[in-house]
Parts: sequence; structure tokens; C-alpha cells
Amino acid sequence: MNFPYAEPYRIKTIENIKRSTIEQRQQWIKEAHYNLFNLKSDQVFIDLLTDSGTGSMSDNQWAEIMKGDESYAGSRSFELLKETVRRITGYKYMIPTHQGRAAENVLFSTLIKEGDIVPGNSHFDTTKGHIEFRKAKAIDCTIDEASDTSVFHPFKGNIDLNKLEKVFKTYPKEKIPMVIITVTCNTAGGQPVSMKNIKETSDLCKKYDIPLFFDAARFAENAYFIKKREDAYHNKTIKEIVKEMFSYGDGMTMSAKKDGLVNIGGFIALNSEDYFRRATVFTIMFEGFITYGGMSGRDMGALAVGLDEATEFDYLESRVQQVHSLGRKIMSAGVPVQQPIGGHAIYLDANKFVPTIPREQFRAQSLAIELYIIGGIRGVEIGTILADRDPETRENRYPELELVRLAIPRRTYTDNHMNYVAAVLEHIYSTRHEAKTGYEIIYEPPIMRHFTVKLRKI
Repeated sequence: MNFPYAEPYRIKTIENIKRSTIEQRQQWIKEAHYNLFNLKSDQVFIDLLTDSGTGSMSDNQWAEIMKGDESYAGSRSFELLKETVRRITGYKYMIPTHQGRAAENVLFSTLIKEGDIVPGNSHFDTTKGHIEFRKAKAIDCTIDEASDTSVFHPFKGNIDLNKLEKVFKTYPKEKIPMVIITVTCNTAGGQPVSMKNIKETSDLCKKYDIPLFFDAARFAENAYFIKKREDAYHNKTIKEIVKEMFSYGDGMTMSAKKDGLVNIGGFIALNSEDYFRRATVFTIMFEGFITYGGMSGRDMGALAVGLDEATEFDYLESRVQQVHSLGRKIMSAGVPVQQPIGGHAIYLDANKFVPTIPREQFRAQSLAIELYIIGGIRGVEIGTILADRDPETRENRYPELELVRLAIPRRTYTDNHMNYVAAVLEHIYSTRHEAKTGYEIIYEPPIMRHFTVKLRKI
């Protein structure tokens, strides 16, 4: 029988959220210099800025919080996390960090130097930031289908092997310290990477003797899509798919605030003892001792439980179905989005939503601001502001896609909240032609400007 899906959990604790008026929100966003990151959480009704660290933990995770061993070195909580990571990923060595960008900082300090080339599939903002901070260059090798939001491709996060091999043939091997596969590919719209593509990318990297690493923040959601969309994996468990997926790489960085189901934390997992020993130098320098690395014992315990919970099919089915349900509602009203819907977010296509706003006036940011003013909903721009300036010319980089990401926190909002979001979006879409002008920058930092940029309305 085909009944509607139901969440495989019950709610034990609630958090009150505050309502506000359009007039209040107009004033608040002006005071925030039209940067949604500058808003206070109490000024937001539905917060879809990110799914990073914003989810709800389970009773078993909270139990581990109480059992946390806070020993500086060799705690029980560290051993629990280490064995859980080894069991789920297959990697021999694990280094905890306080979050994903810290894992990138440690690993990239170990492997990337000035002048290097790092190809991958639409590098995440912090990934690209860490690469460019080291005066290296990130090269996007994502398949072309990812740039057309109307094209339905089951694995838009895939790497184009011809593009990747062109990079291998253009640059000397010693200039390419790694290839990065982001699963799922956030910047391309939360799009998954197929097991077939992961294996083929791995084979190509081995042919040229170049290490392959995963940016694995949403690895469980990627495994879910492999199970649903690749015939050979329909009867595999999520944990079996995850183990095979990681077997094709040399290591991973992890922001545990996503598919680790915790509010803070991350780690690096590796097979190479040499990489591990070299990385521990930077761990001690930047994070902490190698058996806590910026995390408390209680948080490592909660993460160990979260990794097990996140790699269960029932949880993933509920999580992804909530995102897809919102996507179907707004698509039925004509709202343009990246298709197919990804695993953690809805990505509004601002190029089609508000083409009347010039690109140099940041149309995706304009749309995100309007969504906040009208409905109190906070999303985030994945467009020209996030793409930042070219590190050499200092000109704005205009990506092919101008997106507004609405990231759904895990196990946090009800379907009624999603219905509210859909109604607000439908209203804004019906009045989209009234939008003529956008914003200009009055302050920006030299790198990763989207977090602290200040704007004014034109």
C-alpha cells in the first residue's frame, strides 16, 4: 500500500520562535546592511540560512552528551568516535576538528602549496577560500548539465572526466596535490554524485597517480540518492553504499554539522599513515591535541551516535522527502528551481525568477532579501557575491547560476512550516516583475566576502 511518508521519530522538546511584521523586517535588514548573516536569530521566523549545525539531536545523542569523557588525551569519547568513523567509512586514521573548514585548514596546510591546482566538482565556498588563501587555484570540472536548472539529470554533481583529464594533461603532476569530490555537491544545487562517476574518477586519478579526497559533509544523503537512482544499489543498505563510496578515495574532510547530526564538530579521515602524521602537526598547532582536535568529549560522543543514525534509510527517506515535498509545491506554482531537487535544500533560480534585476546588482541577493522582508524567511545567496572576486584581476566573478539556497535543518521544522515557505514564495513569484533594481557593495573583505559584506539598496 502506498501511504504518505511519516517521520520516524516523535518530538520531545520544542523551541518557541518569534513572529514579526514586514515593517520591522524592513528596518532590521537595513540595519544589517542587507546582509542576511547579520540578522539576529530572533528577527527570523523560518531560518533556512543553512543546514549546518541547525538540526535536532536524538535522545541517544543527548545521552552521549551526559556520558562524555573530557580527558585531554585518549578519552573514551574519542575512541568511540574513531571506531565509528573506521566502521562506517573504512578509513584507518581519524583526526577530530571543531568543524569542516577546520578539517580543510589542517588537510590543505599539509598538502597544498602556492601555485597548486585543485580540480573538483563546484568547490564549496570554504574549500575554494582555503585553496585561494594559499595562492592555489580551484578548477571546476562539474558536468555541463549542472548549469541548466531545467535539465533533469539524476547526478548533476558528477565530475566531467574529459574536463578532469584535460587538467591532468595541462599541468604537471606535482602541481596537482589532490582532486576533491564534494558529496552531495552543494554549490551545484545539493546535487548527488553517482557511484559510477566516483569509481571512474578514482580510476582516472590512479592512472595519473593523483590522490582523491571527498568533501563529505552530506555523504549520507549522497548514498541515499545512489540507492534510489542507480539500479545496482537498490538492494544495498546505506552503510554498504557509504563504505564502497569511500573505498575509492584516499581520505575525506567532514563537516559533522550536516550528516553527523550534531551542532558542532568535524574530522579528517585518511588511509595514509604519512598523511596522518603530517596532518597531526597542524592539528596540534591549529585545533588541539590529536585525540580531541577542537571538540569536547561529549560532542565526539554525540557525533558517533549521529553518524550511525544518519546512515539509516528510514531517517534519510524522511529527511529527503520533506525537502522534495517543498520543492514539488513551489514547482507546481511555476517557481523556477534547480532540478531535480537535491537532498538538503531548495535552490531558487534567480536568473529566471528576477531577470529584471541586472546581474551586477546581485539579483540572487535581492531575491533572498525580498523573501526575508515578505515572509521572515532567511535563505542564502549562492551567486555573484559568494563567487567573490577573481584573486588576480579583482573583478567580480559571475557564475552561470545565480541561486538562493533554502537549506532545511534536519528533524527541526514541520511540514506546516514548509507549507508557509511555499505560500510566501508563490506570492513573491506572482509579483516578481515589480523588481527592477538591486544592491551595491559598500564594504567587502578580501576573501569569502559573503559572510561580512555590507550593501545598500539602489
